[in-house]
Amino acid sequence: MPKRLRALVRDIPDYPHPGIVFRDITPLLRDRAGLALAAELMVNPFRNDNIDIVVGAESRGFIFGTLLARALNAGFVPIRKPGKLPAETQARDYDLEYGSDTLEIHSDAIQPGQRVLLVDDLIATGGTMLASKQLVDSLSGELAGITVLIELAALGGAAKLLPHHVHSVLQY
Repeated sequence: MPKRLRALVRDIPDYPHPGIVFRDITPLLRDRAGLALAAELMVNPFRNDNIDIVVGAESRGFIFGTLLARALNAGFVPIRKPGKLPAETQARDYDLEYGSDTLEIHSDAIQPGQRVLLVDDLIATGGTMLASKQLVDSLSGELAGITVLIELAALGGAAKLLPHHVHSVLQY
């Protein structure tokens, strides 16, 4: 099954910078069977984990996060870039493969003890996911799991999230 999904991920060399191979998931997103399969493979390990809230980071985390929240009968909470959320927020700075940024979450988005599944399309160096985890922790959410479609294993991002395991459907 991952072979079918891998065929729907397009490699774009030297994007957004020379030397980077961008894993473009837009062909997968437009393929109804591929999108459904990706969501199923991302959510299946967490179906019996009593997830209350699925959290996804801007922007591709929204795509998969809402699909997984629906599959788990859970709520969805977005993590956004600065200035995009209207109410009081918590913020975390983080490093990317090729820069740095900040993420924010509404201060009341997660209640203490709620079980949270973190979702994104890809984990590379782990900066986005680590900042997202720290935001969940700052609201006293209980991190029940982490799932991504793609893991760029050579960049070591999943190791930054230990002792939590990152479930990835495709590894490069």
